[in-house]
Amino acid sequence: MSNGAVKQLLVISGKGGTGKTTLVSSFASLAKVKVLSDCDVDAADLHLILKPNPKVEEEFSGGKIAVKNDELCTDCGICREYCRYDAIDENFNIDEFSCEGCGVCEYVCPEDAITMEDVLSGYSTESETAYGDMAHGELVAGEETSGKLVTNIKQKAQRIAEETGVDLIIIDGSPGIGCPVIASLADVDIALLVAEPTLSGLNDLERVIELVNHFGIQAHIVINKYDINEAITARIEELANKSNLPISGKIPYDPTVTDAMIHEKSIVEYSSGQASQEIKDIWTKLEKSLS
Repeated sequence: MSNGAVKQLLVISGKGGTGKTTLVSSFASLAKVKVLSDCDVDAADLHLILKPNPKVEEEFSGGKIAVKNDELCTDCGICREYCRYDAIDENFNIDEFSCEGCGVCEYVCPEDAITMEDVLSGYSTESETAYGDMAHGELVAGEETSGKLVTNIKQKAQRIAEETGVDLIIIDGSPGIGCPVIASLADVDIALLVAEPTLSGLNDLERVIELVNHFGIQAHIVINKYDINEAITARIEELANKSNLPISGKIPYDPTVTDAMIHEKSIVEYSSGQASQEIKDIWTKLEKSLS
């Protein structure tokens, strides 16, 4: 739970494709003053709608890799003996894909022939949008430090909010319950859990509820496309009631949501239909809870 003056709203879900970005882009349109943050660093897509103009882009390193100096190496084999990841072959060459950056080879090398160097893990960016400042990033394919990059992006968003006097950060989180989601939950005031009425959506929601409860985060639930399977929608409502979590809204299926994405606009800007109106009502409820 955040202790500062800046409030944080995080939108997450147990799986991808439930409508997180649809909601966040709409909230970006509806909130008067805010900083935006896209913490889905493995598959960011908020930028497709908000069209950020980058101001500062920085390389991000979330780990290290062993690098050998051939001129100093005597092929004594001590490094290979101690490596537990089979990252050093019989010719004492280091396989960068197997190296886990633990540093034991550097520690045991009697000739100081191995050093640990930063790895380019991704990019962290500060941008301007028509809706406010935005902190976002992208993980390099194959890198495993998404949680660290999310923390970096959240710290940037917090700094921007404090420097500009903004009291709200709206965050588009990653799907699932892994490291990037756990990192994005830090200092959050409200986590909005987006679910869809399918069996997998119900099971995924149960896992996310367990996660936010573990960290003591206040949570609200939104059921997206609730009318495609009202029987499972009823089961989601039962789960919410059992978990003592409020349902902030039930968004009907609306094909104009897809049309809005095609036109690179939020649904509340593109349409005044049922889905758009429900999202506006959801935002009104969240504003009251945040205040």
